[in-house]
Amino acid sequence: MTTAIIDTHTHLCDAVFDEDRDQVLQRARVAGVGSIVLVGEDLRDARANLELAKQYPMLKPAAGLYPGILDQDQANALGNFIRENRVDLVAIGEVGLDHWIVKQPDEKEVQAFIFKTFIHLSREVDLPLNVHSRSAGRKVVELLLAEGGQKVQLHAFDAKASTALPAVEAGYFFSIPPSIVRSRQKQKLVKALPLDAMLLETDSPVLGPDPKERNELANISLVVEAIAQIKNVSPEDVIEVTVENTRKLYGDRIVG
Repeated sequence: MTTAIIDTHTHLCDAVFDEDRDQVLQRARVAGVGSIVLVGEDLRDARANLELAKQYPMLKPAAGLYPGILDQDQANALGNFIRENRVDLVAIGEVGLDHWIVKQPDEKEVQAFIFKTFIHLSREVDLPLNVHSRSAGRKVVELLLAEGGQKVQLHAFDAKASTALPAVEAGYFFSIPPSIVRSRQKQKLVKALPLDAMLLETDSPVLGPDPKERNELANISLVVEAIAQIKNVSPEDVIEVTVENTRKLYGDRIVG
């Protein structure tokens, strides 16, 4: 029996999927996907993810606050939601830092403070962090290590591979999106990282093979093929190792 692929970071609650979500999921199944982590950017997404997971057993809901939202009240509300629904959630995410959209020093401080609260919450409720780190990879790794982050997924990491190594040593995982087919940075990252530090993701509807087109869950097969080629292993090995990595981070609830 072939091991089912796990997509560890998607935005399937996005309105761009409202017209054909069933078909998108069917194409994902045909591509070998068995489980899908639904991340959220705000409280509306968090509630939508829980509802979608009730409709589709293969969907695993998460709740988080996008780093571009510098609102402590929203962060507090999300924290309360996560505590109240911790049994039904598989992760806190996405959360983190983004220095591409937040550039002012005072705003960066607010962003870092909110991220720290989610790092602490992750330990409190024993849920992994699904982390965004655009243009802030080094700072994210530093904060996670300083604040005691334990169960961590760094999604679509865009910093140098050398920046990732302390996170690998800490036991953190890095999820690779379909944009690897067009990103030299992602290719270099995969070359440098051990396979047992990698997860698979699509970040649907973005970070697909063509930046001008909607990215679908089925494109995760492109990630498997790219990693297999770079690491000189079989696609089956990539799937088996990344699924085992996902189990280590998320537990058995993530499968099936």
